[in-house]
Amino acid sequence: MRPAPLAPRQGLRPQGTARVRTGEATPRRAPERPKPQKSGLQRGGSKTLPGPPPGGRPELDAARANSDRYAVYWNRSNPRFHAGAGDDGGGYTVEVSINDYLDIYCPHYGAPLPPAERMEHYVLYMVNGEGHASCDHRQRGFKRWECNRPAAPGGPLKFSEKFQLFTPFSLGFEFRPGHEYYYISATPPNAVDRPCLRLKVYVRPTNETLYEAPEPIFTSNNSCGSLGGCRLFLSTVPVLWTLLGS
Repeated sequence: MRPAPLAPRQGLRPQGTARVRTGEATPRRAPERPKPQKSGLQRGGSKTLPGPPPGGRPELDAARANSDRYAVYWNRSNPRFHAGAGDDGGGYTVEVSINDYLDIYCPHYGAPLPPAERMEHYVLYMVNGEGHASCDHRQRGFKRWECNRPAAPGGPLKFSEKFQLFTPFSLGFEFRPGHEYYYISATPPNAVDRPCLRLKVYVRPTNETLYEAPEPIFTSNNSCGSLGGCRLFLSTVPVLWTLLGS
């Protein structure tokens, strides 16, 4: 007698066979959808903001999404520079808030280019209130930017100023809410005409910002007549406090 064939083990199919029913298609499983992540949510349903980067301040990171940009086209054809220019405090005025940006666009010329002596070149200075009223940067301010490429192939030069309470740079500027800051321009000595272009920027006050910036020379209520005089005064204050404390 021939031995009876062994039955296949449970769960195994004989070789060469397939589990297909006649007249029925093998159903395919739909791909699983990824489960929605619950990152940023706590048990109480309150949203958790991501933490600040190393060395950053939380109040500055939260305000980055609420900043605006203001464009100023620095050339004598801009009528806003001539509105009220005869007044002592007249001229171009822009109101900003903390963390806003001011974008300065320099003069730019396309083809056909005018004569070189007719192109506008400017050196922009940050000055105090007296320098703004007299349009004089000597002994009352310092050089901020220079518009010296009026025919740049990539478009006009642009300079940006951020009005921030704190700056990570040692030579950066910190601004105070409720104060005015001033910019003027000077033209090269050999220019055909020398228009006085000046800009006043007012930083709107807020209820949350009560900080004092370390740059009082360029605010509206300063009493320093020159940059060197203010630096000398500020440098002597710690020495006086040391002498009084001893």
